Amino acid sequence: MYFGAAVAVWLFDVVNPASVAWLRQLGASVVLLAWRRPGRAAWRGKVFWLAALYGVVTAVMNVAFYEALHRLPLGTAVALEFVGPVLVAAFGSRSVRDVGALLLVVFGVVLIADVRWAGSTLGVLFALSAAVLWAGYIVLSKRVASLGLGVDGLAVGFGVATVLLSPLAIGTGPVWTSPWLLVMGVGVGVLSTVVPYVLDQIVLRRTGQASFALLLALLPVTATVIGLVVLRQVPSLPEALGILAVVIGLTMRTRDREPFPEPL
Repeated sequence: MYFGAAVAVWLFDVVNPASVAWLRQLGASVVLLAWRRPGRAAWRGKVFWLAALYGVVTAVMNVAFYEALHRLPLGTAVALEFVGPVLVAAFGSRSVRDVGALLLVVFGVVLIADVRWAGSTLGVLFALSAAVLWAGYIVLSKRVASLGLGVDGLAVGFGVATVLLSPLAIGTGPVWTSPWLLVMGVGVGVLSTVVPYVLDQIVLRRTGQASFALLLALLPVTATVIGLVVLRQVPSLPEALGILAVVIGLTMRTRDREPFPEPL
């Protein structure tokens, strides 16, 4: 997932972040539609409209996240984005553990924002916007799952979102004259959406929800490592402490609980 995000950062030099997010959407929808070929039932009535809303919210979340990535290090943007699912968890629980987890995550976000606010206020705002959209994604994903749509719902939703957000394709001009850039752009959708989604299903079947939740809590660390190795993004000490606080809070929240879905 985050190697795909690193590839997206490379593309920002020639294509604006929102247009790269649209290319990701295009790549994911083409692969998923070709693979799943959803039946007529998935394109009708309540099922269709729910899948479409799910896809659009996910797509706009990705646009906000890529705009944040354009202005912030990868690990920092991911840590800030985790505010969304933690807030959803906190509103759905009154346990002391969840309140403590929320306070730790908020503390981590304050540390990160204190480092980044002056230099990239817009980046922080985009990351927090992605967090709010991730919260909406979680709520919608549960409804999609309750209808038994699964990957078919994702394919339909992404297809609809790709069409509705097609004005963003205006910024993709250089990609269509370079096969390599096109492969990278569409490949981001495969790396960051299709492959992680399928792997999630495999991991969940083999390890169970508690172990999966613990692994999910390590995503900010994974993103920080990828940012360091691939993009040479070195976090400052307060930033690293903020990311660590978010990870500890996530670990507290997800231990022995059903994990929240990861962002697509």
